[in-house]
Amino acid sequence: MQIEVIKSKIHRVKVTGADLNYIGSITIDEILMEASNIIEGEKVSIVNVNNGERFDTYAIKGAKNSGEITLNGPAARKVHKGDIIIIMSYALMEFEKAKTFKPWMIFPNETNNSLT
Repeated sequence: MQIEVIKSKIHRVKVTGADLNYIGSITIDEILMEASNIIEGEKVSIVNVNNGERFDTYAIKGAKNSGEITLNGPAARKVHKGDIIIIMSYALMEFEKAKTFKPWMIFPNETNNSLT
């Protein structure tokens, strides 16, 4: 039996932009993607702490060390610049493996670049 578990989490990052005219996705600073083990094109779930919105999109790589977190396309309507969001991805795995799996979780600072 397989179950879906949290694989990666970028906890409480600040939205730096919202581009309604882009084709879709979320642009994430490459450093944050690497630290959280999220790859380009991966499906991610977004939770907006400010307004409670929850939605899915896919990740695209932003400039390294830019602190960029930009929601693109229709998702841009669900956030405002300065909102705090949580970005998560999930993985399917065997039940027994899931019991010991440790997800990649990062906690950037208020400028989205220093990690703890």
